[in-house]
Amino acid sequence: MTEAPGAAPDPVPGPGAVLVLGEALIDLVPTAGDAEAHLAQPGGAPANVATGLARLSTPSWFAGALGSDGFARSIERRLVSAGVELGLCARPDLPTALAVADPGPEGTGYHFHLQDTATFQLPRRMDVERFAAVYVGGLAAVVEPAASAVALTARAAAAGGPLLVVDPNVREDRTLDAAEGARLLRELCELGQVVKASDEDLARLWPDSTPDETCRRLAAGGRLVVLTRGSRGSTAYTGSAEPVSVPAVRVEVVNTIGAGDAFMAAMITWMVSRGVHPGGAREFTPALAEEMLGFASRVAASVVAQAGTEPSLP
Repeated sequence: MTEAPGAAPDPVPGPGAVLVLGEALIDLVPTAGDAEAHLAQPGGAPANVATGLARLSTPSWFAGALGSDGFARSIERRLVSAGVELGLCARPDLPTALAVADPGPEGTGYHFHLQDTATFQLPRRMDVERFAAVYVGGLAAVVEPAASAVALTARAAAAGGPLLVVDPNVREDRTLDAAEGARLLRELCELGQVVKASDEDLARLWPDSTPDETCRRLAAGGRLVVLTRGSRGSTAYTGSAEPVSVPAVRVEVVNTIGAGDAFMAAMITWMVSRGVHPGGAREFTPALAEEMLGFASRVAASVVAQAGTEPSLP
């Protein structure tokens, strides 16, 4: 394609750029002191990760779909203000999906409004070899037509080139096919070179094994596997080495929404900044694993200690 005279060339990923594929939607979160009022805030695990990467000064390219309503404009402002590159986004003329948050003592549940929305009309072909790492996960991994695009991109990344990072981020709701979703997420975990999952994620995906047993099995295949347990900290599994655990950073909890995504963004930032390659999971020493988990825990704590979901460097 010939550029118009004076037109700026399309931006291309620079060294250390990360491709984030998935959904950007709106979380409707109950406001404190008023059970009937909800605050609309941009969310979606992949969009949170893309924003977190940019806030941590890692070149972040978000490949999602932004609709045509006011919610989409709000999401775009958030991503752009963080420094996320949106040149790969699709722009369908449809409304934005909604996730109604239901916070509780055991974590936050969600009820989804997904039908006939722009959110899952993802671009289908990504030049993954241009990136240092590719992140996949979230609702887009299990909701069509996005799920097919996610699987296609993940297979391309796994075939060679960038570091494929997977966060299954299991969500349960009556609008989702639990059995099919679990199958798709298990396949993604088996493809990934790095897998970050909560103990709840793994209990849902592999109910016949303990989270520890599942992590050891996945790590035995040459993966770096990180298990998060909320306030109980995190554990890294690498091959046949003994797992390495780091406690969560103690803070006064204000909000838990987005903490796992901030942890994920920090992990990717740490790995990309040190040039971890697709085979690098096998080379993680206990000291390196402890350093990475400590950094990610401090970044996650920066989200837990505030009302929003924007992480900051420790």
